[in-house]
Amino acid sequence: MEQEETVQFFMEKGLCESARSGQHNFINKVARILEDSAFRVEFCDIRSQNNADSTARTLTHMKASLSQKGLMFRRVYHYPFWQIDRSDKRWEWDVAKATFNPTQIDEKEANRFYNFWRKRMFENTMPTEDEGFIYVPLQGKLLDHRSFQSCSPIQMIDRTLATFPDRKVITTLHPKETYSRQELDAVERLEHTYPNLELRMGQMDALLDRCAFVVTQNSSAAFNGYFFGKPAVLFGKIDFHHIAIDGMTVEDFDQIEAHQPDYARYIYWFWQEQSINAGHPMAERKIKNRFKKYGWIK
Repeated sequence: MEQEETVQFFMEKGLCESARSGQHNFINKVARILEDSAFRVEFCDIRSQNNADSTARTLTHMKASLSQKGLMFRRVYHYPFWQIDRSDKRWEWDVAKATFNPTQIDEKEANRFYNFWRKRMFENTMPTEDEGFIYVPLQGKLLDHRSFQSCSPIQMIDRTLATFPDRKVITTLHPKETYSRQELDAVERLEHTYPNLELRMGQMDALLDRCAFVVTQNSSAAFNGYFFGKPAVLFGKIDFHHIAIDGMTVEDFDQIEAHQPDYARYIYWFWQEQSINAGHPMAERKIKNRFKKYGWIK
């Protein structure tokens, strides 16, 4: 009898425990599909992946797989939406390379989907009037110009302030990031240079609701801003770029103010069509299609 090939899931401790107890909807669906395709499944601590066979089939949570046959899986910003892809870089995912055509999306179904998820995720946010300021959520490495960015985050803030001298700009530090003294000094220098700049910590939901638009490298705050009908200006590569504006091409506020894409159709396309909704009846078929694409199952 032919020996079963093993697929190792490399995950953080909490995910491992949840999967082993059968409590993780998405991971357990993926595991059942692999087992039905004659694979043996193991749930492993992500810290042990350095010891994995470089030719084995692996599924690694969020991080790049060290195996030649490995794949990565990651939540698509909010539960229960997931993606399985080769790369751990979101801007290299299939959805990032796909073409969004709003005319192919049913408007009524898109609006129903969009309104349902907006209420579910942001029901505690009280609608308020647009106050006209620019919201700039920061991530990490403020002084670095990395390969997926068109400039460093500090340069992004400077360009935004120079482009919109008459607009209040609120930039926020990420509560889970640790910033160096040099990074904080750079932000403080901008505060002294531009009186219209205000620095805060967090407060994403409230700022999204009240801002005119979002400027960021590739923060998920810009994706969340779509649920508030807020245009996004991106200075970095990401998977949800299709309806955003390239930050390096922005010349005046009118260009952004006039930018009103169909957010409902986009969210439906991005989540319901291009991602795996683990709570939807089509989830298993979509998971199988991802494995078929990579030659894991027939």
